[in-house]
Amino acid sequence: MAALLLIGADPAQSSAPAEREAYPSTYAPPPSHPVLIRNATIWDGRGGEQVGDLLMANGTIAAIGTGLAAPADALVIDGTGKWVTPGIIDVHSHVGAGPSPEGYGMDSVGEFSGPVKAEVRIEHGIVVQDPGFSRAAAGGVTVQQILPGSGNLFGGRTVVLKNVPSRTVQGMKFPGAPYGLKMACGEIPTLSYNPADHKYGTLGNAPATRMGNFSIYRQTWIKAQNYARTWRDYDAAVARGDKKTKAPERDLQLETLAGVLNGEIIVHMHCHRADEMALVLDMAHEFGYKVGAFHHAIEAYKIADLLAKEGVCAAMWSDWWGYNMESYDGIRENLGVVHKAGGCAMIHSDHPVSIQHLNQEVAKALAAARKGGLDISRAEAWEWLSYNPAKLLGIADRTGSLEPGKMADVVLWDGDPYSIYTHAEKTFVDGALTADRLDPQFSWVTDFELGQTGEGDRK
Repeated sequence: MAALLLIGADPAQSSAPAEREAYPSTYAPPPSHPVLIRNATIWDGRGGEQVGDLLMANGTIAAIGTGLAAPADALVIDGTGKWVTPGIIDVHSHVGAGPSPEGYGMDSVGEFSGPVKAEVRIEHGIVVQDPGFSRAAAGGVTVQQILPGSGNLFGGRTVVLKNVPSRTVQGMKFPGAPYGLKMACGEIPTLSYNPADHKYGTLGNAPATRMGNFSIYRQTWIKAQNYARTWRDYDAAVARGDKKTKAPERDLQLETLAGVLNGEIIVHMHCHRADEMALVLDMAHEFGYKVGAFHHAIEAYKIADLLAKEGVCAAMWSDWWGYNMESYDGIRENLGVVHKAGGCAMIHSDHPVSIQHLNQEVAKALAAARKGGLDISRAEAWEWLSYNPAKLLGIADRTGSLEPGKMADVVLWDGDPYSIYTHAEKTFVDGALTADRLDPQFSWVTDFELGQTGEGDRK
């Protein structure tokens, strides 16, 4: 796994065992044919806007301009009065891990056997037959990051998926996308193991306060540093030709944390309060890692300048707040304030229904920001849906914006994407239709939706 130096510490300062990818991506772009969309309003995901044509061919964006010629076998679509955008990337989804409809024994969002569960991987709990994937495609979503839940201080590894039908989770994994580590601060971890408040009761070394949260974080990072150092010493001995040195024993929990320390794994931290986010950043400095993003980040607007300085993203809702004590100080201008401070702002869903209309969530956030006097263009705000998430996930060189040569992850909207009356007419992943509002055959049906047929019902 290649180190992501943009989001990690100097690899010379930490090390981890070389990890062979045990669950490799088998994703292959679906079959596609050339598609030419003519005379549409095009938002490129980087703030640019033009009226023109977009050509998809061989799974990539072949050209953007005016008067483009259609290949002989191309599907030509009249985009007059319609919009074309990059596909939506949701950086905080639990689709497949907490599948809908809900069923006993199907939930793999949170592993509550202890507060430190960095060793688990959400990909091992994803139900690929979840109808939520197709519903998200119908809302213009082309990529999802699936995360474990927030009941643990260290919740486990995330995974980035292309939003396509597949028999296996490996068949959805975005090739080469780095793993993330879900972490959480605040009330949910403290309440998850407090016997007075939660069914799981006490477990060894479980937190009951925010002080307890940070003490366990720090103890765990110290163990991870020692583990990384042990492997670094072993690597140095091998490099010297010492054949007697025995390899350290692998520890899956510490292996993930060492991956964070050497910049291979991105930290995604559930956090609401500004003061607590600042403490987390201090902790990251103490142990030499980088936070990729704070998720939910209800009070991000209070430290927007600090987030911009640190290069840390904020994945936010448009107007969810007040669902617990640490989320009461939310404002609708949150995304806009972070954006105008030079930060990396983005929308996220955290819900199988809101993922279906993230364009409208951005519309609400943008309207609030502009009403509050923040000068943000409509095309610029699409960065919150595609390019900024792609940057955070380490895949912006391949998707997240409409540029020739990039993956043809594209949405054709039947009107203004910020209107409540507009729908995603067609969604393309690598140039292949994954949802077509005008032709239901392109919306896949899962096992959950087929129902059950008894032997006596057969004709």
